[in-house]
Amino acid sequence: MIDRHESLSPRRVRALIALGWLAAGTTLLALTPLPMHSESLGWTPAFWLVLAPASLLVALRRRG
Repeated sequence: MIDRHESLSPRRVRALIALGWLAAGTTLLALTPLPMHSESLGWTPAFWLVLAPASLLVALRRRG
């Protein structure tokens, strides 16, 4: 029998974290009055909540 912890590679763990981050960030941007772009912050909220985890997922896919 295979142990669950042994079947999760570090790459898969990073991908799962990025997916959770992407889902939470997308939900936060969709359900709060947080703007995608502001004069004071620029694109910062959208970048850190959506584009950063999406970029990580693309980078992980290209490596594998």
